[in-house]
Amino acid sequence: MTYINQSYVEHVAVRVKDIHWHINFFREVLGMDVREIDGPAEAPNQYWTIGGMQLMSTPDFEAPPSNDAGWLAHLGIMVQDLQGALTEAQKWQVKPLPQGPNWLQLPDGLAIELIQADGNSVAEALAIKSRA
Repeated sequence: MTYINQSYVEHVAVRVKDIHWHINFFREVLGMDVREIDGPAEAPNQYWTIGGMQLMSTPDFEAPPSNDAGWLAHLGIMVQDLQGALTEAQKWQVKPLPQGPNWLQLPDGLAIELIQADGNSVAEALAIKSRA
């Protein structure tokens, strides 16, 4: 059998102080609905989104300084409507980053880069049922 070297990131796990803030941000701004919840919905231990985020509730979490090489550099998130996502994100009082207007920092220090998708690529990626 010939090796086919194709892959994608199935999910990225991040520790967050306020899991509900992050759940709401990823759902309301980026349209990432729930895929799975560990624990009760009102106080989840972990929360997975359709679209590859795993949020791990860690109330005492303190992010290292942004220049610490051990910290996740950033998440690149493909969006169907970049301008719409940026407009919606501003309602969440995220901080802009110097890399450009599509770079944002969330309250726990996580940096995200929003990228304009080409054509229907977001819908096509979300149609994949990797855990079926």
